[in-house]
Amino acid sequence: MARLTEAAAAAEIAELAGMIADANRAYHGEDAPEITDAEYDALKRRLQAIEARFPALKRPDSPTEAIGAAPSGTFAKVRHAVRMLSLENAFDDEEIAKFDERIRLYLGLGPEAPLWFTAEPKIDGLSLSLRYEGGKLVQAATRGDGEIGENVTANARTVADIPELLTPEAEPPAVLEVRGEVYMSHADFEALNTQQAAAGGKRFANPRNAAAGSLRQLDAGVTAARPLRFFAYAWGEMSAPLAATQSAAIARLKALGFSTNGLTERCDGPSALLAAYRRIEQKRATLGYDIDGVVYKVDDLALQARLGFRSTTPRWAIAHKFPAELAWTRLEAIDIQVGRTGALSPVARLAPVTVGGVVVSNATLHNEDYIAGRSASGEAIRDGKDLRPGDWVQVKRAGDVIPKVVDVDLARRPAGTTPFDFPQCCPECGSPAEREEGDAVRRCTGGLICPAQAVEKLKHFVSRAAFDIDGLGARQIEMFFADPDLGIRDPADIFTLAARDAANLGKLRNRDGFGDRSAGNLFRAIEERRRIGLGRLIFALGIRHVGEVAAQDLARHYGSWEALVAALDSARPAALAHRAADAAEAQERRAAAAEGRRARI
Repeated sequence: MARLTEAAAAAEIAELAGMIADANRAYHGEDAPEITDAEYDALKRRLQAIEARFPALKRPDSPTEAIGAAPSGTFAKVRHAVRMLSLENAFDDEEIAKFDERIRLYLGLGPEAPLWFTAEPKIDGLSLSLRYEGGKLVQAATRGDGEIGENVTANARTVADIPELLTPEAEPPAVLEVRGEVYMSHADFEALNTQQAAAGGKRFANPRNAAAGSLRQLDAGVTAARPLRFFAYAWGEMSAPLAATQSAAIARLKALGFSTNGLTERCDGPSALLAAYRRIEQKRATLGYDIDGVVYKVDDLALQARLGFRSTTPRWAIAHKFPAELAWTRLEAIDIQVGRTGALSPVARLAPVTVGGVVVSNATLHNEDYIAGRSASGEAIRDGKDLRPGDWVQVKRAGDVIPKVVDVDLARRPAGTTPFDFPQCCPECGSPAEREEGDAVRRCTGGLICPAQAVEKLKHFVSRAAFDIDGLGARQIEMFFADPDLGIRDPADIFTLAARDAANLGKLRNRDGFGDRSAGNLFRAIEERRRIGLGRLIFALGIRHVGEVAAQDLARHYGSWEALVAALDSARPAALAHRAADAAEAQERRAAAAEGRRARI
């Protein structure tokens, strides 16, 4: 961080913001997370650190100030009367002691003054807000971006743990928003996946994905057939308070007819909180549902009100995350995958091993520096130990989708191995793979002549936030890319597909997965997307460092495609000169390195 320049910081902020936005969309909007919780937390912490070092570079729409992701267009939108916030995360015991100290300092309490907390399991599911008026359920909404969520009322009514009517004897407030987590038990998850496989349907990756995907069905009948459950643990708008303390309010929610978590404890300080954390962690494997930490909250609701909120999190609560689960296995090979932007991404092929209840055979290796045992800034990671095929490696998975290799046992390294030789050319097209100064990633320079890049760019072009063509997803793009008669090699080919099909004897309807109706539906869907918003079009182009937010910013600024093109044309000479200067500098650095001298820059 100390060696980071302002220009490099600005570039990294843009890249981190894009990565976090993509992760938020995949996790909250598509119920299909692409990175682990630990990797997501690391991205946000890195971004927070850079923003703290260079506050002038902090963007108004920084992901560090955002909650969740914008709701999709699938459901009607609901504006929350009281925002649904996220929680600050802690990863070790020391951070819990600091949490207690911050609260005492804010409230003016000495170290000996009594201060009670609650400790409750952090359920790994989908956040939901339930609005009751006159004791009747009138609305259910997902968290969305914290301010606006999706209306899933019809689906929520099918969840057995969600009462349609509150218990009148418990005297519910006239207006009450109850918040909690929709989840699926391990047993129900396994049974659902068995049913899905038997019916030839999609298997879910984990219970959280299954719960989120089930609740966000367009057909409430599908949701009703899924074994969803609900834990209540918080509240939003209400016409009268539930109680004077967090613990008493939870008891009141139970009396009103909600399921609450019986492992919730009342604790009188950091030591008691950590003891509760250990007890809950020990029970984790036998609970029958997924939890990923313990949430601590100040018990006194009057103190909660005094402590208030930051922009995205309450001061009076924190989530103490469980450490990632670990296992040792053999690194059998290192494969290189080429992505949409040409990035060469190494993937560990592992001897299958069970980590966190899931069989893992692949793991991310990030980049060539990570394999070599160093960070992008040259600092040692894993004590500088490199990774080689044949190594005995430690794999970390925190209940997430993409595991990572975090350590290697040199004592078990086979004799005669050599350091991994990261390719200098693209394994897909043979073009030179270059690494820009200050970039951790080596990229193929082949552009669209590289089949791997071409396919990934096409997938991005039709993704949900871009052209979003119904019936033309990643699987169909791969099929059309390889099709000799109805090939799609670039975006323009999509919009000539119907005409080429009409002129071709090899009709689309004769392909696997297509018939007359599905082919006609696809052609109509393509026609309907000939005109889209400018922001979507800019995002669809797949420009590096231009995510959804930046694309919308550009669209608002320029207003039209013609104005944007004119601005690009006027900037082109300077951009080409800058690029030529960069190329000359890179060439001089290579020559200097080969000759053993200092580069003349």
